[in-house]
Amino acid sequence: MRRASVALLAALCIAAPADAQDTSHHRHGAAATPATGEQPADKPGDVAPPPAPSDHAADRFFDPARMARARAVMAGESRFRTFTLGIGQLEYRTGKHPDSYAWEAGAWYGGDIDRFAIASEGEGAFGKAPEKVEIRAFWRHAINPWFNLQLGARHDVRPDPERSYAMIGIDGVAPYWIEVEAQAFFSDKGDAHFRAKLGYDQRITQRLVLEPEVEIDASLQDVPELGIGSGVESVELGARLRYEIRRELAPYIGIHWERRLGETADLVRAHGETRGALSAVVGLRAAF
Repeated sequence: MRRASVALLAALCIAAPADAQDTSHHRHGAAATPATGEQPADKPGDVAPPPAPSDHAADRFFDPARMARARAVMAGESRFRTFTLGIGQLEYRTGKHPDSYAWEAGAWYGGDIDRFAIASEGEGAFGKAPEKVEIRAFWRHAINPWFNLQLGARHDVRPDPERSYAMIGIDGVAPYWIEVEAQAFFSDKGDAHFRAKLGYDQRITQRLVLEPEVEIDASLQDVPELGIGSGVESVELGARLRYEIRRELAPYIGIHWERRLGETADLVRAHGETRGALSAVVGLRAAF
């Protein structure tokens, strides 16, 4: 008798949850379904976002007027102005051709949104006049968190004859952290030139960084007095491995290859010069 009672009680306990679940299902189904038989609308994402909070927790414990002044001071601190001088490349190049040197450097003053910048780059063989000396001065304005607009001027001291250009360009960071710079130059003689640079910092360790880089120059017309033909003028490829002693100071080694193309190569060959060169480089990168 006792065993039969235990078996009956166990059967009731097991069956009760299922019955309750079924009853609950019917109750919820009846309550959720409208009398008309139509299903309620369910459109995720259509609900308007909640309003941005306008209160501050600190105002509950301190004078709200004093806290508002403190927040204004903090916002003002984020609008900074500073001066920076940087050397992107200062290098010695050696190869089959005479040893040479090259530099890329610049300075700027301003903040996150607007800056005034001066940049210079050039190259030449030791014991001779520089083959290229270029100076750019421009205003740089942030157009979004990733790219900046450049407006200014460029002046070429070398090659001879000197020439000045109006300049417009962009620079910034593309997807996958690729550094991009593209510029258009319009000279006081009516010729137009274009330049594009791509670079990428591949961090091997916290201090060792490999930087591949490519630069392409092009012209809309022939400029024989400068040894430039229409179309793509030249391409430069480089890879530099630097060791960052500090973020502001990094010696490097690498390789650099450049080649004149198209009509520019024909003009260079006609003057008895080589169309391209491959060099090993050693140099320094710094910021102050």
